Order: sequence, then structure tokens, then C-alpha cells
Amino acid sequence: MGRMSSTLFDLSGKVALITGSSRGIGKAIAEAMAAHGAKVVISSRKIGPCEEVAAKIRAGGGHAHALACNISRLPELDQLVDATIKHWGKIDVLVCNAAVNPHYGPMSTITEDAYDKIMDTNVKSNLWLCNKVLPGMAERKDGVVIIVSSIGGMKGHNKLGIYGLSKAADFQLARNLAVEWGGHNIRTNCIAPGIVRTDFARALWENPETYKQAVETYPLGRIGEPDEVAGVAVMLAARAGNFITGQVFTVDGGATISGGRYS
Repeated sequence: MGRMSSTLFDLSGKVALITGSSRGIGKAIAEAMAAHGAKVVISSRKIGPCEEVAAKIRAGGGHAHALACNISRLPELDQLVDATIKHWGKIDVLVCNAAVNPHYGPMSTITEDAYDKIMDTNVKSNLWLCNKVLPGMAERKDGVVIIVSSIGGMKGHNKLGIYGLSKAADFQLARNLAVEWGGHNIRTNCIAPGIVRTDFARALWENPETYKQAVETYPLGRIGEPDEVAGVAVMLAARAGNFITGQVFTVDGGATISGGRYS
């Protein structure tokens, strides 16, 4: 029993590629996976912030490598995967975390360019990355894909409609991949955070009035912190998640189950 509990969340020997991991939830996932023994690739558009995160992980005794990649440019996805395999030899865990939201307002006011940017980055790039990585996992008959989505894909919203559309598409992307690749022992799941204290969600929590309105529907009475999402990612990547696929894990302080707190 002792051995089982000690290896349930062990990622030793695993290589994890995490997009959008120079800050926020992606950074927290990379740090947590490295702390559990994984060799991690830190990736975002600019190499400088990636190098900083990787250096911090290495300073703490972990294994990390930094690679720049703009995931909206499909050729750069090929370069990212090739460079990861060249450095670490394989990819066992793929975390699709990078996302954009250039439009905050009603869907009726979105430009075609903003719509395309959201759908291309948040959905198409995830599919292209998976199509590049999963064949290698299939050869080894083992692999994990984690797509960081959002509860925005579960609820209607008057200012985040197209972002929510892209995040709902990610749920279905995970389900489809789980069915297509399950025979190769590849597990694909989504994590759907509520509002988390990151730069990406700054518009939703920085203003005290907006924050107060937001947490009124959170039973825990607060928004989340990045490292509170990371534990689910570690579970899904490790042996603990071996029989879980095609699912959405909601990490939202109870926001989606509550009509509000009454006190």
C-alpha cells in the first residue's frame, strides 16, 4: 500500500510539454509537474520569460527546458514539438494551455479578425499540436493530453461569448481525441477553471466591484489561485489518472453549481 501511495502522483521519467507556461496557470502546472519528477518544457511567445521560469525550476532541483513558440503560427508548432523531442527524446504529457481573448464585449460587436484569432489559437492550434504529438505517444502505447479550457464554455456570457464558444469546442475536442486515440492508451481530458488570479483574467478580478460581483456566485467566496488548478493536471498526467479520459474537470470554487451565497 505504501508503494502505491508513493507512486500514484509520480511523474519521474515523464516529459511534459506545456504551452503558455511562462506565467499563470500554465506556469503553475509546469512547476507542479516538475516538482513531481517530470522533465518540463516551458513555452510561450517570448523566450525571456520562459528562460526565467525554467531557471527557477532547475534551481529548485527540477528539470526544465525553455522554447519560444507562437501557437497561432502552425509551422512554429512543428518546430516546438521537434525541438522538444530533440532535447528530451519524447513527449509523454501534452498540456494545451495557451489561449487568447482579444475581444471583451457582445458577440455582435466582434470583428472577423478577432473571431478568427480566438478560434484559431484556442481550438485549431490545439488540434494541430495534438495531431503532431499523439502519433509518437501511440507508438509507445502511452500518453496524456490535458486541454486547459474554462467554465466560460459551460455558461452564457454577455462579454465573453466567442471565447466561451472556443472553450466549449475544446471540451468536444478532448472527447473526440479520447475516442480516436483511446485504443493506443492515450487519455485526453479538459480542465475548466473558474476565475483564477492570472494576468489573462485581470479584467475580471482587478476591479474591486467586478471582483465582488464575481465571487458572489462562488460558494468558497473567492477566486482561485494558479497552483489550485495544477494539482488536477498532475493527477491526470500521473498513474492516478490512468482510467480517466474524455472528461471535463471543473475547478471553479463551486461557481457553476451555485446561484449565489446566502448569508
